[in-house]
Amino acid sequence: MKTAIQIILTIAILTLGYLCWESIQKPVRFKAARLMRQEKVIERLQQIRKAQRAYKSVYGKFTGSFDTLISFIDKDSLPLIRMEGRLTDSMIEEGITELKALKLGIIKRDTSYVAVKDSLFGRNFIADSIRYVPFTDQVEFEMAATTLKTASGVEVPVFEAKVHNNVFLQGLDRQLIVNINEEAEAYEKYPGLKVGSLTEANNSAGNWE
Repeated sequence: MKTAIQIILTIAILTLGYLCWESIQKPVRFKAARLMRQEKVIERLQQIRKAQRAYKSVYGKFTGSFDTLISFIDKDSLPLIRMEGRLTDSMIEEGITELKALKLGIIKRDTSYVAVKDSLFGRNFIADSIRYVPFTDQVEFEMAATTLKTASGVEVPVFEAKVHNNVFLQGLDRQLIVNINEEAEAYEKYPGLKVGSLTEANNSAGNWE
């Protein structure tokens, strides 16, 4: 009888010890997995931002369509301007502008074109990949574009691409995901990762920056 009680107590102590250890290790494992996933998602959002900025440099606006953005990466090109010669201080003092220097042949500009994919990402980049959120079964980022009117009445193009924590952290501890969502919402922050904004002109900043 005494032996049986000792065995039961030993099992109880071991079980309690494991539960205490697990209560400490669970958030540690969650944080490590969360940071690893965030890193990959941020990398993808940075690729979207890079493509959007290049698109705007050509067309003067952002796009809310992944099909359009992917086609731009795969099929379009960017101008590459090379300038030969320069304005000296004496020329500037004489009132010679860059435009006048171009007409006089003092400086020259040659424009060539380079493929968007080669220029931004490399020839082997798979453009269609930018639409999908890492660690999901091909779930797409939410993306939209619009224009905002500044106080001075100027129309400013903006875009936003984002993904909720529930999407890219799916499969991790549900209660810990709920906790970080509630913390973000308490500070009136988006509970996920996003780049750009549809409500303010923030120079396409990411909310992790």
